[in-house]
Amino acid sequence: MSAGAAAGSPPLDELIASLTVEIPDFPQPGVVFRDLTPVFADGPAFGRMVEGLAAPAEVDPRAAALAAAGGREPAFDVVVGVEARGFLLAAAVALQAGVGVVPVRKAGKLPRERLSAHYALEYGTATLEVHTDSIAPGQRVLLVDDVLATGGTLAASTSLVEGLGGVVVAVSVVVELVGLGGRQRLAPHTVHALWTT
Repeated sequence: MSAGAAAGSPPLDELIASLTVEIPDFPQPGVVFRDLTPVFADGPAFGRMVEGLAAPAEVDPRAAALAAAGGREPAFDVVVGVEARGFLLAAAVALQAGVGVVPVRKAGKLPRERLSAHYALEYGTATLEVHTDSIAPGQRVLLVDDVLATGGTLAASTSLVEGLGGVVVAVSVVVELVGLGGRQRLAPHTVHALWTT
């Protein structure tokens, strides 16, 4: 059975909102953390969330002939997930689509040659890295994470993908905090959010 919405089930954004727990002053005062782990723990909700994250990149003109013949090909070659909750989401989306998954990790976690990007986030600075052989030039990438806030993490991840010659076909997130300007920071990339708040 599909993880899509069953008759009488709430819209996906309402479902995610109802299961998410807001934690004030975490990881520091003034920050409201959106804890999505209850959504991950709910099988049907998690399934719908994964389908939703894959949706913005499912229509690819290059796959039109295959679709017309009743087949299906994802509009991306690989899914990139950002540490740490993005790993859970990206792996599930990649598995569903039948493609590989690439982790973007915090500094010092990858053992081989890597490309680094430094960025500012709402409560400090950080560095992200990716293995230099993880994305081939021209590969179509769906970039996945849990939350889009100021956009620093996803902008750094986008620069890593493009630094390796990859093509970001879409950025897909569960939650977008609309007042923080992350979508504008990621322009001109397509941003798809399942729930905006």
